[in-house]
Amino acid sequence: MMKLSDADVEASRKSTRTWSHQSTLSSAAPASPTPAPSHFGRRLVAAVVLASLFVGGWFWFARNGDGPIDSSPSAVSIPAQYDADRAMGYLQRLCDFGPRPSGSSAMVSQQKYLKAFFADRGALVTMQSFDIRHPEDGSDVTMSNIIASWGSDRPKRYLLCAHYDTRPYPDQDRRNRRGVFVGANDGASGTAALMELSHQFGDGGLPSDVGVDVALFDGEEFVWQQGRDDYFLGSNFFAEKYKASPPSVPYQAGILLDMVGDRELKLFYEGNSMKFARDVAKNIWAVASDLRVDAFVPRIRHEIQDDHLPLNQIARIPTVDLIDFDYPRPGLGNPSYWHTEQDVPANCSGESMAAVVWVVHTFLNRQ
Repeated sequence: MMKLSDADVEASRKSTRTWSHQSTLSSAAPASPTPAPSHFGRRLVAAVVLASLFVGGWFWFARNGDGPIDSSPSAVSIPAQYDADRAMGYLQRLCDFGPRPSGSSAMVSQQKYLKAFFADRGALVTMQSFDIRHPEDGSDVTMSNIIASWGSDRPKRYLLCAHYDTRPYPDQDRRNRRGVFVGANDGASGTAALMELSHQFGDGGLPSDVGVDVALFDGEEFVWQQGRDDYFLGSNFFAEKYKASPPSVPYQAGILLDMVGDRELKLFYEGNSMKFARDVAKNIWAVASDLRVDAFVPRIRHEIQDDHLPLNQIARIPTVDLIDFDYPRPGLGNPSYWHTEQDVPANCSGESMAAVVWVVHTFLNRQ
């Protein structure tokens, strides 16, 4: 999906530990009362107990921690207009196309479906296409960003975006690194959430002076070999075009939705978002706090390289990344579905997407 920063890679490396302990028991009965243990002995006993608890807990998670734990993203009921079942249906429909790497037949089918979908929601839909060379065989690959616009003539404009391609293979899957990757959370969830959000853009769904563009980026991770191939091809192209030909009404801000379908959703401040778009991030998390959507956690956890970087650094659009990189949850011994064959609809939640849609729509309504 996205690349972790060097700090995250190092933190991950430092967090890996191997724990073991050894215990010996004497079979001989004591001939006299046992003397009080020395200071060293007490420390050794405490260490053995703690290690035993840790190892026992690790094995419990190994046996029982493979599945997601259902948890509500909100302390209150999500309004019915943000339909969790409908959002989940959109995610399932996208995954039904199968793996959707850039240039594939499944991607072409998905593009036709999404263009028709947003047009039916009243958007002006355009395609922003460009060609690249396939990093494996040098063949031509056509990539296309989909841009759906509402209220293009309004004085305040916001960019809502996601990537809609999938990585070619589940390269982090320990069992099958060349298996089938449908990208339910990493690819489909952001797109499905924006599809659900588009139901709010009809008459009266936005302030009269606010317009939005939904941009679906292609080529976010057309990466066949780590370290060789480039990320963020679609967002880079979009940002360069924006910089070269600025619109008459520039974007006030951007919001990137990536991996927002986790059934155990926790959205922390993302490091680069706080660097480039701190005020936007603070505003969004304040909205979530007001709504009591507890999935938004106001502290930094990861620094992620994602599609928001070209938007911030090239186009100068202050853009925040809403991303739950701990999929399904953090912790030593817990599973990770990121870039594995386990990134499937069963591990995602319509309620999580609906909660995010509620927060983003409320943010727009308060501008």
